[in-house]
Amino acid sequence: MNTCTTTFRPARPHRNPPRSRLGPPPSGAGRSPWGVRDSFSAGLGIFPLGIALGLLIMQAGLPWWLAPALSLAAFAGSLELLLVGMMATVTPLAAVALTVLVVNFRHVFYAFSFPLHLVRHPVAKAYAVYAMIDEAYAVNASLPEAERSAPRLLAMQIACETYWVGGGLVGVALGAALPAPVKGLEFALCALFTVLTLDAFRSRSELPSVLLAGAAAALALVLTPGLAMFTALLMFVGLLLVRHTLTTRRPAQETTDA
Repeated sequence: MNTCTTTFRPARPHRNPPRSRLGPPPSGAGRSPWGVRDSFSAGLGIFPLGIALGLLIMQAGLPWWLAPALSLAAFAGSLELLLVGMMATVTPLAAVALTVLVVNFRHVFYAFSFPLHLVRHPVAKAYAVYAMIDEAYAVNASLPEAERSAPRLLAMQIACETYWVGGGLVGVALGAALPAPVKGLEFALCALFTVLTLDAFRSRSELPSVLLAGAAAALALVLTPGLAMFTALLMFVGLLLVRHTLTTRRPAQETTDA
């Protein structure tokens, strides 16, 4: 009786699998394309807002070059939309400076957790601080710490600014081509903050902040109608500080009583 024996040899694993299946490249410089890819989700919101900025500048009768100038000098998104109205109404410089300080004061807290330590070059670090906008902070916060690097961070920030400047130029071109101004476009900034307010309503923990904002706006409209925006911002910041003080003291007292 004849028997046939077959020898099975295990397949050798590939030592060098394709790069596309390995995830982010291990080298720091090779992660720049991944930073551009990270910016795509933020760009969906940045580019349309840039178009709104360009259209608002043209409708306000301001020079077209103000769109790229503002985008480069004050890369802050919602603040630039606010500055267009203030410049069109010739708001005093002191009020403009204080408004910029109050609106962008939140960026001070971003620096505590933003990975600026990854950027070593002084010029690159200065740009990372300059381009530390809300969208860049949110995109970076969603990344695992092991996948963060200076090239990936800087590429994402440069891409976000490109979307903003490009959107502004597109808006300028559209504003110059349209035969008549678009009515209601000045509501773009108000609509943006309305959406953010509705998002805050979804969380019960942030409901007191929303109510405090409404109270500050109502009081500002009554007390200082001419500077309602600035007064409301100052009052809201003060109320938030009071709320923070009360909420931090309460757990401490409960711990002491226990």
